[in-house]
Amino acid sequence: MSENKTAPTDQRPEDFIAAVDHPKKREEALQILDLFKDVTGWKPVMWGPSIIGFGRYHYVYDSGREGDMCATGFSPRKANHSFYIMPGYKERQRLLDRLGKHKTGAACLYVNKLADIDLDVLRELIVDGLNDLKSKYPVYPA
Repeated sequence: MSENKTAPTDQRPEDFIAAVDHPKKREEALQILDLFKDVTGWKPVMWGPSIIGFGRYHYVYDSGREGDMCATGFSPRKANHSFYIMPGYKERQRLLDRLGKHKTGAACLYVNKLADIDLDVLRELIVDGLNDLKSKYPVYPA
């Protein structure tokens, strides 16, 4: 079985953010970093080249595939900020309805700029996602 490509690295999240080209995106990424630190109480860790993760969990799928992943996190991507709320958004529509302008994928939430969303609702999403994840897997600080 192949190894998970998204694994913790030694890169400092602050260094990654400092290298973000767009000044506004960089400024917002620092704001998001502080928000995640405050909500989770955990130290950020780079997962792969572009995800700033908080906490970790070990998953085992019915298929037998298993691995480790951050419990929650974000990435200040060129097109948008991507938020990773595990195990996804299917059960979170009531929060998403209050969030503001966004798009979702399986376990990703895409936001163009922070002014488009309610940061208090983002906090609620992070907490709700972590509680849901903890009900399925043990979650640990990174």
